[in-house]
Amino acid sequence: MNPISAGRLIAAVLVLPMLGFAACAAPPDTRAAMEMKDGHDGMSHPPPGDAVPGVPTEAGGMTYKIGITNFVFDKGAIIVPVGATVTWVNEDDIPHNIVAKDLKSFHSHALDTNDAFSFTFTKAGEFGYFCGLHPKMTGKIIVKAS
Repeated sequence: MNPISAGRLIAAVLVLPMLGFAACAAPPDTRAAMEMKDGHDGMSHPPPGDAVPGVPTEAGGMTYKIGITNFVFDKGAIIVPVGATVTWVNEDDIPHNIVAKDLKSFHSHALDTNDAFSFTFTKAGEFGYFCGLHPKMTGKIIVKAS
């Protein structure tokens, strides 16, 4: 190997990893700003006060939406009144499903992208759930009497 080729090889070995790192990793403040701009910080949090705004239904109840994105239910735990309907929407590009932790209260089929599953909670209690295809994905519905 001649000295010029060796010099280019050394430069490539030293510079390319730095360029790759700079291209892949935004500074923490920039990354946080981008995540917050989308309204999702990569974590599953209940909203302030644990209350989730519902949408009135024709039957006089309320519907609450939980999105599924990047292998996360977008609300880790929500509080809803008895009679509320919760609708899970798969916004991911792979299938997910919804399974009650007790394995009997509710269970969806596999939801493809943009498919939804709804369940109306008729009694008070805490209802844990998970994705049967990806069991590390979990959430909780807390149903309170009015």
